[in-house]
Amino acid sequence: MPSSKPSEPFIRLLLIDDETVFVEVLAKRLSRRGIEVEKAYSGGQGIQLLRKQDFDVALLDLKMVDMDGMEVLRVLKLVAPDLPVILISGHGADDAARQGQAAGAFDFLAKPCDLDLLIEKIHAAVGRGGGG
Repeated sequence: MPSSKPSEPFIRLLLIDDETVFVEVLAKRLSRRGIEVEKAYSGGQGIQLLRKQDFDVALLDLKMVDMDGMEVLRVLKLVAPDLPVILISGHGADDAARQGQAAGAFDFLAKPCDLDLLIEKIHAAVGRGGGG
């Protein structure tokens, strides 16, 4: 039994969220779907990881203790201008979603979000959505 499809390369995702349990569960679920996840538990840690390696897409929480998600988004866009960033938040953040998209975010999802919808957004962000 092959463990993965060699024809489709992994998507390398940077997951930045200070909710440890959420990060662990989501990373496990995404890795089962062919997405390689690098976990960062703070905005600062996420920025450091991005400076050390390349990613296809980032998933960024808007509400974190160490840094505001919008601040992290601005730094991510300076470090890697072409990196698509999907914002997530468990706090009804319509204004933040609009601000994030104005600041260059690819999309916004409310937490908790449907896993299939999230995976669809991730594939669309890296240009593998199949729908253009």
